[in-house]
Amino acid sequence: MKATLDEMRTFMAVVDTGSISSAAELLSMTVSAVSRSVSRLEAKLETTLLNRTTRKLDVTNEGTIYLDKVRHIVEAVENAEAQLKSQKYKPSGLLRINAATPFLLHVLTPHIAKYQSLYPEVEIDLNSNEENISLLGTKTDIAFRIGELQNSTMRAIFLGKSRIRIVASPEYLRQHGTPTSIDQLLNHKLLGFNKPEYLKEWPIMDDKNKLLRIMSSLRSDNGETLRCLALHGAGIACLSDFMTYSDRQAGRLVGVLSEHTHNVEQPVHAVYYKNASTSRRISSFIDFIKQEIKVENHQFL
Repeated sequence: MKATLDEMRTFMAVVDTGSISSAAELLSMTVSAVSRSVSRLEAKLETTLLNRTTRKLDVTNEGTIYLDKVRHIVEAVENAEAQLKSQKYKPSGLLRINAATPFLLHVLTPHIAKYQSLYPEVEIDLNSNEENISLLGTKTDIAFRIGELQNSTMRAIFLGKSRIRIVASPEYLRQHGTPTSIDQLLNHKLLGFNKPEYLKEWPIMDDKNKLLRIMSSLRSDNGETLRCLALHGAGIACLSDFMTYSDRQAGRLVGVLSEHTHNVEQPVHAVYYKNASTSRRISSFIDFIKQEIKVENHQFL
């Protein structure tokens, strides 16, 4: 017997979520039904796809090869179904979106009204978290992630890259002087992230030819907090273009050590678990935001 599309989807869900119980929740199935589906698929293929123990679940080499093929098949079918349905039905229902506060404020919220004018039947919940969240645990449909992706099991759409720059307010520089070297910079009041670790690296090379790791005297886990501190003259910060473009254009923030700064860009992705009940809402919003970002290419590369 040949494998069915539902069995392929179930196998994908188990691998993507990391457990049979999480896959069952995602697919609105019972745990036993998910387990039987995977066992049935393995029997049809006459091979073991997953090694199961009481503590963990591992994908076999054969399972990894099969998973790659299955993803292409399922995605092709879902895209074909979505295209047909989009001609008849507009997206509707609840869409739950999560992003870091600066991305939510500067990139997403300016376009929400336009999106809902195009898709008035879609309700939107906007939530902000400065750290990566579990989409399943928080029942999130789309999360926007800045930086290199750590989890490759979710589906991800690349939206662009945003450069990071060292900036300060003109008033701060008038009072404390403008640094012209790394040594001078390190003697200034530096505003930095307390987490994650990679955001403590600024786009200047140190004496070991590595990105300069700064020790800030005023820290936050929220980029918007650091932006506000910089605007009010509290010190020098290193922030992403999508957050500071308007401030730099208006002269509220200016670049610092621009001639020493390397071109360091942060990738931006929309990540999601796609299923039939949310696919039209998810795809419509991601496609919409991707187009809006493309138009505003001063913030993204």
